[in-house]
This record gives sequence, C-alpha cells and structure tokens, in this order.
Amino acid sequence: MTRMKSAAGTLRLTINGQPHEVSAAPGDTLLGVLRGSLDLTGTKYVCGRGECGACTVRIDGDPAYACLTLAAACEGAEVCTIEGVATGGKLHPLQAAFVEHDALQCGMCTPGQIMAALALLERNPDPTEDDVNRWMSGNLCRCGAYPKIRRAVLAAAATMREQRGR
Repeated sequence: MTRMKSAAGTLRLTINGQPHEVSAAPGDTLLGVLRGSLDLTGTKYVCGRGECGACTVRIDGDPAYACLTLAAACEGAEVCTIEGVATGGKLHPLQAAFVEHDALQCGMCTPGQIMAALALLERNPDPTEDDVNRWMSGNLCRCGAYPKIRRAVLAAAATMREQRGR
C-alpha cells in the first residue's frame, strides 16, 4: 500500500466511515493518531512493536497492526477500529459472542482479537478450530483466554451464517 502524505502535515483519513483531517508528522503511526489525535482509545497500545496484536485494526478490510502502520500510508484507505464494529448501539455478533463466552479477562487484547476475527470471518464464514487458531496466532492474550476466544469466534461464525440465511 503506497500512498502519499498530503502537504503541510495534514492527513485526510477515513476512520469508521467518517472523514477526518489530522495534523501528523511523517513518522507518526496510525496508533498514535487514533489514540492521540482522534481520541479513539479502543485500539490498544501494548507492545509497540507488532508482537502482540492488541492494536489490530482493519485497513481496507485487512487486519493490520496500527503500531507499525504509518498514518500517512492510510490516506485513501478505509480504516476500521473497534469503535466502528457495533452499529446502531447494537453489538456485532462477534462482540456479543465474546461477552456470552466470557472470552475476555483483562480486556487489553480484546479489541485486537475482535478485529482479527472479523477479518477471518469475512474471508471464511465457516472456519474450523484449526482455522481460528492459525488466523488468530498473531494476537496474544496474556490472560490465556484462548479456548474461550476460539469458542466465541466459532459461535459468532454460526450466528452470522444463520443471519445471512434469513
């Protein structure tokens, strides 16, 4: 993804379907802009070096670590954060499954887990346990809630398939 930064340090970004203009230096990360300039703090800063996945967002539908992504590279792209997942005050089926299956403990990894899982379910609406394990391997959970996360993703997949069949 090669996009050029606008002149004068102003970036035009589309975040969760809304246009934003922010002032940013050439080396500013998407994570820094989301949290610092736009007050979208659902995307978590944990490791800052792309090892944990807590900062996972979706850029044009693909999961990406916001701590490693330059904000300037996102001009012209659609960025979706955890704040953009629920619609009309109603949780997305994946978010509801995380609650129902108690797939979170401290909550630091949860937004990144959900963003990665959404990308999986869009690509593979009927994943196996192995599919979930492989796809989610870039998202760490220090609390060890992996079995519950896996159950939540599989339950959400079933719910989403059911909803599409209506």
